Amino acid sequence: MATVVDLITYPVKGCAGTSVDSTHLTPAGLAHDRSFMVVDVDGVFRTQRRDPRLALVLPTVSADGGRLTLVSTEPDSGHGALHLDVTTSAPRRDVDLFGATYQGIDQGDEAAAWLTEFLGAPSRLVRVPPEHDRQTDGLTPGTSGYADSSAVHLLSRASLAHLHARLAERGAPPLAVDRFRPNIVIDSLPEGTRGSRGERAADWASEPHAEDRIRRATIGAAELGYTKLAVRCAVTLVDQEAGARGGPEPLRTLADYRRFSVGGVVFGTKFAVVRPGKLSVGDEVAVEEWGEAER
Repeated sequence: MATVVDLITYPVKGCAGTSVDSTHLTPAGLAHDRSFMVVDVDGVFRTQRRDPRLALVLPTVSADGGRLTLVSTEPDSGHGALHLDVTTSAPRRDVDLFGATYQGIDQGDEAAAWLTEFLGAPSRLVRVPPEHDRQTDGLTPGTSGYADSSAVHLLSRASLAHLHARLAERGAPPLAVDRFRPNIVIDSLPEGTRGSRGERAADWASEPHAEDRIRRATIGAAELGYTKLAVRCAVTLVDQEAGARGGPEPLRTLADYRRFSVGGVVFGTKFAVVRPGKLSVGDEVAVEEWGEAER
């Protein structure tokens, strides 16, 4: 058995995440996760790959989704908080996410002006329409908002600890988990403890990259189905506190031992939502089906 130690939602794609004690897992992921997106004047999504200052924008959404607040985490930035009434009735516009066209609801000139000034480039904010019916790829069918692909990204502390050991061999410092922008972080139960089903704490959650082999898992009231491994990109190079690129790590080290045939280097695992439900920190992760890790 393993347990959830962190739940992180990212209301605006590419912006900072917020840890929560509990949330509802919807078919599209954690409540409000990637339900908003910053786009350029042509409707192409902005990403930390090109706009690392997105990491310095901290969004929060009211429980009902009707109110969005954007705050700068940059010290002495001079940018006041933006408080926005979310609209779902404004005209739709085409938006581009990795070359695929979806619809977005523009959130108005005030949001556009705030983001344009902060990022130093013409920008607008859009929201996923209620009729959004995106289908995601991978082993288990699913949907998501404006996430790169699948609805949920899961990462274990054991995998992160193993990376840190590899970095230390190079004389490089450890990296914060926010470099990888997971939704669910898991850890092993204390030695010898028992889960709700009576099992002694298993060793799998202490094994680096054991999450690669999970095919079905229940967490709290929800169920997840494996879609694919998480292929890492240049976003992992961005120091999330500084909003700027911080060097070649972790991609340089991951390339030594996590380069797979699926393309690029992989770290963490993506899942579709098979059954929605409430998630909380402390929930047990019960693996219902295992498989072989992709190579």
